Amino acid sequence: MKQMTWPCNSEGHHHFASLPFFRKPHDSPTPAKPSKPHLSFFNSGPKSPPRPPPQGSDFSALPYDVLARIAAPFALPSLKTASLVCRAWRDALKPLREAMVFLKWGKRFKHGRGGVKANSRKALDSFLKGAARGSTLAMVDAGLIYWEMGKKEEGIAWYRLAAELGDPTGQCNLAICYLQAHPSKTGEAIGWLYQASFAGHVRAQYQLALCLHQGRGVGRSLPEAARWYLRAAEGGYVRAMYNTSLCYLMGEGLVQSHRLARKWMKRAADHGHSKAQFEHGLGLFSEGDMMKAVVYLELATRAGERAAAHVKNVILQQLSASSRDRAMLLADTWRDLPTRPS
Repeated sequence: MKQMTWPCNSEGHHHFASLPFFRKPHDSPTPAKPSKPHLSFFNSGPKSPPRPPPQGSDFSALPYDVLARIAAPFALPSLKTASLVCRAWRDALKPLREAMVFLKWGKRFKHGRGGVKANSRKALDSFLKGAARGSTLAMVDAGLIYWEMGKKEEGIAWYRLAAELGDPTGQCNLAICYLQAHPSKTGEAIGWLYQASFAGHVRAQYQLALCLHQGRGVGRSLPEAARWYLRAAEGGYVRAMYNTSLCYLMGEGLVQSHRLARKWMKRAADHGHSKAQFEHGLGLFSEGDMMKAVVYLELATRAGERAAAHVKNVILQQLSASSRDRAMLLADTWRDLPTRPS
């Protein structure tokens, strides 16, 4: 799949096409309509600024609903740790621990793991049960299934609940839903992206950088866009690695540095970014490292970068038979470095 992620400027350089965040909806069995995601557990009056507890406060006396809201985005390890603090916390967090069981089964049914067949209806049912117990992780997964089914408003409703409870993935997903399906809410989407980005969510950081680079919903700022690309790249987000390389290469938002551009291009290539593999292969070719150039160009060719095939064939004609065989063997046994979810 081509990763064309570089925004264009007004002169038309570098065609922009942001990669879609969601897969296209597939035909899926329509589950029984669940109750609307307006749980009494989450209903609250006007929000007021949180007050710091007085010195010597007994945190075991926190109201159950307050503690459950705080812990709503927790994964199982954090829930287990918090449950050990005191008996009151253990009791308050019991619904969230139960939600983790439903979340686990939901993922099994969604992906067909753990000895069960893939079943989107059962997966959604499990996620909804987990969401009803307060888990934002389950809310996000329920929202994703609804979105994939084409039920975008149901998906957005669950993303929003998760976002309002402080879940960075919910905030990021909600923002991208607005960018894709509700252009009138672009400004609100930027706000959610900022929240998720400051929380360290690398996909949100990348999407925010794209918006800043493109001037979509926010004033165009190449320096700020480049900083968010770099933060996402340092967090392991592959598309951000590629765009960070281009920022360094062209001096857009970052001080021009061919050394750093090459470093991030190689990182993106090693993590499986096909366009980076093509461009890194070209760089190796220009430096005279024919063997490595062929490997990266072959990987790019297999990933659909057609232009890479021509350059690769030119180089192969200059190599001995043993060198050609060695290069193909390296390509055949290649394993991309692990990547963050895209």
